[in-house]
Formats: sequence, structure tokens, C-alpha cells
Amino acid sequence: MIPVAAGHVMVDGHRLVYDEYGSGDRVVVLLHGLLMRRHMHGPLATNLAENGFRVICLDLLGHGDSDRPTDSRCYSMQIFGRHVVAVLDELGVERALIGGTSLGANVSLEVATIAPERLCGLFLDMPVLERAQLFWSFVVGPAIVLHTAGAPLLRAAGRLARLVPRSNYLADIVLDWVRQDPGPSMQVLLGLIFGRTAPPAHERRAIATRALVLAHRGEPGHLMSDAETLIGELPDARLVPARNAFELRVRPHRLTREIIAFAGDCWPGNVSSGGRAGTG
Repeated sequence: MIPVAAGHVMVDGHRLVYDEYGSGDRVVVLLHGLLMRRHMHGPLATNLAENGFRVICLDLLGHGDSDRPTDSRCYSMQIFGRHVVAVLDELGVERALIGGTSLGANVSLEVATIAPERLCGLFLDMPVLERAQLFWSFVVGPAIVLHTAGAPLLRAAGRLARLVPRSNYLADIVLDWVRQDPGPSMQVLLGLIFGRTAPPAHERRAIATRALVLAHRGEPGHLMSDAETLIGELPDARLVPARNAFELRVRPHRLTREIIAFAGDCWPGNVSSGGRAGTG
């Protein structure tokens, strides 16, 4: 059983909470999706730790148990990226494999443009680039309305959701979204809608860090064409198509094996493929 240690660091006067799995010099930082929290990567973090990696699952500002300021100016992809670098500084980590899902993937790209010398690899699950922005423009507007006009209903739903014990990984991914106070969540959405979704193409082409990109067809918010564009721009990237949007959560064995092998390759001379690779 891999022990999990919770901790926090202070960055720009804000408390950022993380869970730490395993130990050692080979560090992996995993970042969650929009309005989700660090626990969504718990099974993947456990499998990586069982294969000899030290894994940090971080709650970004405005998410999970980290501070949630009610000022939209506190939130942007670039701010999130700087916070990740600051967390590495606070934890004394010189270089790491940085990765995440959706929002977490895009924040990882920001880290690659801000501090490329701190990365030994990128794991990008469902990145969002230009072609998916139209879809998200239709989603974020109604979401902001829901978090304002519908705030009393969301708060009532949150109180009920917080009564449900944490016991089911998949259910908790959804319930964690409901459990949050909608006020700060709205500020997160406002901050992101007025900022850039991802580094522009010319900045992405300059990212020399090796990358593993996970993508799938049939999900309008995370287009396969965006992932293919990213593969064409990054000089050292490999695309792994997922069977569907839920494969990594529901039947993770195949993709977890790919991620563990990629992580091992990010540290030449280290072999990690002999360990466990999850179930499913």
C-alpha cells in the first residue's frame, strides 16, 4: 500500500494543497481538470508510485482544498503555470515530469513555456487548443450564469453532496465539482475566459521537452484534431489515442502502462516498466 502524505505550500500569499505519493528523485506532478481536484489522479499517482516515482497531485488555486480567492484576477493559465513552478521551488524539486487532464494539460504547456529547464517530460491528457475554443465559448457562458443565478441551488446541492462519504472514485470526481462553493468557482471561470486558453502556436513549437499526448475522438471539448495539431508542433511528442473519454478512469490498464513507460523514458538509465500498471 502506497502511503499518501498531504501537505501545502504558500505561493503569492495563497495556500496550495497537494498529496504526495511515494518517494525518490523521479518526480511527477499531476494536475486536475477544470473545477475538479487533485483526487481525480489518485489511482494513476498510486500506480506511478508503485513503479518508483514520487508523485505530487496538486490542487490549483481556486480548486479543491487550496485557497479560493473571490477575485477573477487571481486566475489564468499563465498564473497557474507560475504557481506550479513555485511549488517545485518550495518542495526543492529541480526537474519533474509535469502532466494533467484538460485544464491540467494546458497548465502543463504553460509550465513548458515559463520554465522549460524544470521539465524532463510532459504528459498531456485531452489538451484544449484553438479548434475546441468555440465549443468552450458556448459552455463557459451558461456555466457562469449557473454559478450566479443558480448559486443558491448549487450551494444546496453542495451541502447534500458533502454529506456523502468519500468512497467511490468515479462518483467523487463528479461530487467534488458539486461540493464546491459556486462563488469562487465563478471567479475561476471569469479569469480563464478573459485569458488565453493555451500558449500560442509559435510558443508551442519552441517546446523541446518530450511529450506524451492522450486524446480521443467524439468529444467536442477535447478534439482529436487539437491533439494532432499539438503532435505536429512539438518536436518530440507521441500521440496515444484513448478509446473514449473515460478509459483512463474506468479501464486504465492500457493507458497507465503507456504513461509509466513514458515516465521511465524521461529519466534515462532508470527502468520502470517492470512494476505494476493498474487494473482494468
